[in-house]
This record gives sequence, structure tokens and C-alpha cells, in this order.
Amino acid sequence: MPHRNAILTETGRLHLAQLVVDQGWTLRRAAERFGVAVNTARRWAQRYREQGLAGMVDKSSRPKHCPHQLSQRTERRIVGLRVTKRWGPARIAYHLHLNPSTVHKVIRRYGCPPLRWTDPATGARIKTSRAEKRRYEHAAPGDLVHVDIKKLGRIPDGGGHKVLGRAAGTRNKTRTATNRRPGYAYIHNAVDDHSRLAYSEILTDEKKETAAAFWQRANAFFNAAGITVTRVLTDNGACYRSNAFKKALGDDITHKRTRPYRPQTNGKVERFNRIMLEEWAYAQPYTSETQRVAAFDQWLHHYNHHRGHTALKGHPPAARVPNLSGVNI
Repeated sequence: MPHRNAILTETGRLHLAQLVVDQGWTLRRAAERFGVAVNTARRWAQRYREQGLAGMVDKSSRPKHCPHQLSQRTERRIVGLRVTKRWGPARIAYHLHLNPSTVHKVIRRYGCPPLRWTDPATGARIKTSRAEKRRYEHAAPGDLVHVDIKKLGRIPDGGGHKVLGRAAGTRNKTRTATNRRPGYAYIHNAVDDHSRLAYSEILTDEKKETAAAFWQRANAFFNAAGITVTRVLTDNGACYRSNAFKKALGDDITHKRTRPYRPQTNGKVERFNRIMLEEWAYAQPYTSETQRVAAFDQWLHHYNHHRGHTALKGHPPAARVPNLSGVNI
């Protein structure tokens, strides 16, 4: 688009070209008349001879060939991973061996909304506030372990609402003579702040004895991986304020609790909970709770040994825990 004070607008170009082509003016005379270079007068006169009025409009300055441009196949893979896996630019870049800024530009160009603006289950765009994120990370494994419990509704035999096509939540809330409510499972999670290494168990309740016993097994898991836990962060749940949990921690582990109504303080394990729901609990339609539970150990192994984390520059937690035991396949 020409500047409003430009000498040669579309009308001016046409007038210059007509003077040269139709009225026989020389290029130098026409150039002096409009105050432009001779080459400029020659270019517009030639366009007028070849294209007529259509040649007087601006043309795109986009290059015809760009050897460094991504192929359409690579761009489709980027958008596909964004839509199906809900991965961010950094994780897609590590997976496809690209630069994160390149992936970000492709996502912007195709109009993909930020993940925080979309619903995790349906992918539909939702309105959210743009809260400022404050990231932190402790220097060594064991400096801080985040502990939390995720309550998850069990799947009734035959499948839940996703399999059978009924309204969400009706089976868990309704009890009849032939239909007993399946209840809930309580997933106890412990996530190391530095490495994101996770230890989880699917248990039947969130009582103080259960939480204390879980921590003893979790601590043994971290010790076997060469991690000495010095601090544990939990919320203010009753089980974590009990003497049983305090006794399970012992004298060598400091217990910290989050501020009330501030779950983001325990953000590492809260993020793990969301990953767990997206990539295991709701990743596929299960026909029974037994089927979903059977897939948990394999998913947890994948999380610890294979799943790349953007905070770890595309590496799994095992990359930060050299003594982690287990078959890495």
C-alpha cells in the first residue's frame, strides 16, 4: 500500500505509463515530469504494455521461493500434535527436532489458541484469566517432594458415560436395586521438585494411616533411586496434619504445608495430577475400573522414563536421576 504522499499512486502510475505508451513521451521526459528515476518510469510503462490497468496495482513482496520454509507435512504434524496431544511449542519442538520459536510461529499462523484457553477434555475454547506464572525449581533431587491426593471416580462395569453415551456423572450419583455406585479411588502422589520423578499408588481412601503408609513406601522408592528427601510439601488435609503422618516423616524430613486456598503453591504435583488425568485416566474410553488400573503402572513408567518435559528441555525425569532403577524400555 503506497504512502498517502507518494508521487506515484495507482492513478499517477497510470498517467505516467499512458504518457509514454499512448502519447509517445520519452522515458526521461516522463520521469522528469513526475520526479522519479528513469528506471521507475520504464518499469511502469512496461507493466502497462503487458498487463494494462491491472499492472498498475501493488504486487505482493513475498518471495516466490523460500528454501528454509517448513514443508506442509511438518506443519501438519505440528498442528496435529497440538490438537491431539495438547502439547506446547517446546515439547513439540523437542519431539520433531525443531526450534521452539519455529513451532510457536506455526501454531500462531494456524490460529491455534493457547492451551490455557482450552478445555482439557473437549478442546473447546474457554475464557481464562492471564495470571502471571512464577516458576521455581530446587537445586537437587530430594530438596523438596510435593505430596497430594487426587480423588477420581471409579468406572462402573461395562464402561462409563464416554463408552455408553449417557450424561456424565449419572451413574456415580444414582443408586438403584441393580445399580450400585462405583465410588471413588484415591490416588496418592509424590513428585520430586527437581527431577519431576513421581511415585503414585491407587488406594481406597485418604485416611491418616493410609497417607502415612504411602509416604513410607514413597520414601523407600526415592531412597532406592539415590534420593535423600529433606523436605515434604503438602496441603492442609486432615491426613497430613495427623500425628501418624508426622511420625512417618521422622525427624530428618521437614514438613511444609501450603497456605489455605493456594493449591498453586504445590504446583508441581498439581501439574502432575493434570497430566495423569489427560494422559492416563481420560486418555481413552475404558470399559471397567480394572482395565484402567491395569494401565496405570505402564503409564507411570512411561512418565518417569520416556515422557519428555518442557521444564527439563525435553528429557524425562530419569535423565536427572542417574541411580533410578528399572528397565528403561
